[in-house]
Amino acid sequence: MILDLFFPNRCIHCSRIIDAELLVCSLCFEQIHFTHFDYSGDHIIKEKCKLMFPVENTYALMKFEQDGLSQKIIHELKYKSRENAGNTLAEWTTERLDLKDKKPDLLVSVPLHPKKLKERGYNQLHLFTEALSKFYDIPFDHEIIQRNHYSKAQALKDKKNRLETVNPFSLSKPISGKHILLIDDVFTTGNTVSSIAWEILNAGDNRVSILVMAVDV
Repeated sequence: MILDLFFPNRCIHCSRIIDAELLVCSLCFEQIHFTHFDYSGDHIIKEKCKLMFPVENTYALMKFEQDGLSQKIIHELKYKSRENAGNTLAEWTTERLDLKDKKPDLLVSVPLHPKKLKERGYNQLHLFTEALSKFYDIPFDHEIIQRNHYSKAQALKDKKNRLETVNPFSLSKPISGKHILLIDDVFTTGNTVSSIAWEILNAGDNRVSILVMAVDV
């Protein structure tokens, strides 16, 4: 394509020219710190979640490093309209996460407030979730959880303010007897997924598992 000649796709880390569908070159890919967590085993995310709510299984694709490559990858998806990043992250996830006999019934991603969605133009988690849904053959629902308050990005808040947010989410429809895989971008305090998890758990005989792109602990 003509645009590719004048504006070639470049690695977001080292700026080497790469294929249009890629985010990083092969050399920089080797610098990504994947967690290799056991989905049903014990690790830092499960330990933190268990202190806040009953959780089934947990998984993080990468270790989040401030000003590092994992942060650049997520910010390309979240703030720079690189929607193909969602598909790339989903591909990396499916290569590493075998759900086997622990498949959930439904995939649910953390929602944006309607005002934030209008500002950004898309929810960065939707393409990621939809790609996972297609690969694992698990349905998704983008409408089941709604965000009740508009606020500045979690990445711009300090931990104290994040913990002080009260009832930021609610269910928009009834749900019972389901195992929900709740999907977010970065796990830091766990406050966001905990708030949503309790809405799901209190709604009926439901179970919750957690999947995030990166863990920052």
